[in-house]
Amino acid sequence: MEKKLYPFKFIPVASRRPWGGDALAKKLGKRFVECDDEGNETEIAPDAVIGESWELADMGFVDSVISEGWLAGNTIGEIMETYLERVTGEDVYNYYGRQFPLLVKFLDINGKLSVQVHPDDEIAAQRYDALGKAEIWYVMDAKPDAKIYMGFNREMTAQEFYDRCKNGTVEQVLNVISPKKGDVIFITPGTVHAAEGGLLIAEVQESSDMTFRLYDWGREFEPSSARQMHLEEAIDLIDYRPFDEGLYRKGALWGDEASHEPCAAHSCSCDNHECSCGEGHDCSCGDGHECHCGEDHDDGECHCGCCHDAEGSHGAHHGAGHIHDAAAARIAETLVECPQFCVTRLALSDPLHIYTEKFGSFIVYVCIEGAASIQVPSVDENGAARMDNYEIKAGETVLVPAEMPDFFLVPRDRSTVLLEAVTRPVDEVDAYIDPETEAFLEDEYYEGLEDEQEEETENESGASPLGFFGAGRGPLS
Repeated sequence: MEKKLYPFKFIPVASRRPWGGDALAKKLGKRFVECDDEGNETEIAPDAVIGESWELADMGFVDSVISEGWLAGNTIGEIMETYLERVTGEDVYNYYGRQFPLLVKFLDINGKLSVQVHPDDEIAAQRYDALGKAEIWYVMDAKPDAKIYMGFNREMTAQEFYDRCKNGTVEQVLNVISPKKGDVIFITPGTVHAAEGGLLIAEVQESSDMTFRLYDWGREFEPSSARQMHLEEAIDLIDYRPFDEGLYRKGALWGDEASHEPCAAHSCSCDNHECSCGEGHDCSCGDGHECHCGEDHDDGECHCGCCHDAEGSHGAHHGAGHIHDAAAARIAETLVECPQFCVTRLALSDPLHIYTEKFGSFIVYVCIEGAASIQVPSVDENGAARMDNYEIKAGETVLVPAEMPDFFLVPRDRSTVLLEAVTRPVDEVDAYIDPETEAFLEDEYYEGLEDEQEEETENESGASPLGFFGAGRGPLS
C-alpha cells in the first residue's frame, strides 16, 4: 500500500548577518545548529547575531530537512525528486519543474539591512538562468524607531542614484516607512529597499537568492566589514519611479488609517488596459484594482471574473478551498495576489475545513501568533477512522502537500494568526502576439481553407463545426 504524504515541518537554518540580532532565538524560540568543515554539529548560542532563519528552502546550497514523520531526514529537494507533482500539484509542477517554487524566512533586522534590489523573472532567466524575486514582508514586531526604506520619495535617474550610492547620500532620496506590527509590504522586483532599527519580519518569496547589494551604509568602504557589491551590475534593474503606496498595507494598529485591500500597484480602470490617466500607471482593471484615472467607472465594481463577497473574501481562493464561506470571510484577508504567489492572513478563531484539491496547489502555513493544529482524516491499521494531528506554533512553518484532499485547521490559541501561501502559475500572453489575427497570410492560398470558411458561414448558431458552444454554453436537447 502506497504511503500518503503528510504535512511537513522543517529544521530551520540560521544565516548570520551583520545587521541581525537575537530575536529569532529569544522571541520565536529558535534553536539553531551549524556544521564545521568536518560535518560536526554544534548548537549556536541564543545570543548570537542571526539575521535570517530559513524555514523552507529548495536552493541547493540551502535545502530544508524534514524534521518529523516517516520522511524525517530527507530534504525538500529529495522529496521533490521523488514525489514530484504529489507535493506541489500538477499545474505547479508542470510550470516550475522539480524546484519547490517558494522560499520562506524569518528576518531579525536589528542593524541596517543593505540597500538592495531584486530582478524580475524575465531578467533573472535571461542573465542568470534563475527565478526572479518578488517577495512579501509581514511585520511581526517593530520597535518605535524602526524604519523600512522602500523605493524612492521622488522621481530618480540612474546617474543620480549611482552618484549618491558612491558619496553616501542615498538615504535622502529613499521613501521611509515607520512600520507597525501587522503591516504588509509587497516588494516588487526593481524596488530598492532596506530596513533598520528592530524589526521581526516573516518573508514569503520566490525560490531565488537573486539579491543585488547597492549600498551598505558605509560598510563597503571599510576593509574589515566590506561585502561584495553589485551596483554596476544592477543599475538597469531598478525602478526609478516614486514608491507606489498601493504596495504598502497598513495593519490594524493604524486604526482608521488601516488598509483593507490587498497590496497592489495603483492602476487605472480602462477596459482596453491602456492607461489614460496620465500618471504612468500600469492598467490592471481586469484584475479588479482601484481606478485612479478619474473616468466614470462604477465604484467598487470588480472585473476580474472571481467571486468577491461584501466582506472581502476572494471566492476564487477561499470560497473554493474553505467549506464555510461566511467563516472564511471573517477569518481570511488576502494580502498579496500575484502570478508568483497568493498570500492570505488567517485570523483563526474558528476551525476551518480546507479542501486542498480545490486550490490546485500545495499550501504553506507560517504561524505568526498563537498555535494551531492541522487535523488530517485517516484510518488506522484496522480500517477505523481517526484524525492525525500536526501542531504548528508561532515561528514555525508547515508545508501541506497538494495530494492531501482535505484537512481541518483548528486554533489552539484565541489569538492564532497564520499566513497561508499558495502558487497558481499563469501563462502570460506574448505581447507581440495579437490573438485576433487570422492564422494565415493575406493573398496566400491555403488548401481546404475555402471549405472551412463555408462551413463557418452555414453555422448560424455560432457553434464550431464540431458542435461545441463558446464558453461552455449550448442549447439543451
